[in-house]
Amino acid sequence: MASQPAQPDPIRELLERANTIAVVGLSASPLRPSHGVSAYMQTQGYKIIPVNPNIRESLGEKSWRSLAEVPERIDIVNIFRRPQFVEEIVDQAIKLKIPAVWMQEEVINERAAEKARQAGIFVVMDRCILKEHRARFR
Repeated sequence: MASQPAQPDPIRELLERANTIAVVGLSASPLRPSHGVSAYMQTQGYKIIPVNPNIRESLGEKSWRSLAEVPERIDIVNIFRRPQFVEEIVDQAIKLKIPAVWMQEEVINERAAEKARQAGIFVVMDRCILKEHRARFR
């Protein structure tokens, strides 16, 4: 009996090719979900870039005030902000030609997601990058 070809898994493909994740809203506090999720992704080999104007650094990395200030190529923007702030972040991602925008669990903004898709950006919404990574690479 022939095995069925594997179904495409765009999230797996994204996580396999990505190296650098800019985390908008990353906290310096280990008690915050953004910190724990980003620390996990860092242990999995991803470069984490904090984007938060209210902190100087997190997880041993310098924090930037905005995506526009980040001096290196970003593969994924991981958003830990309330939905009402997402559209502005997506606008920056479009301008910077960032290939993927990831909105964490409970971060839902359909208008921003559609705007990103129209600009050719891969969008993941209302899903945890840590959980999705573990489900695929354990």
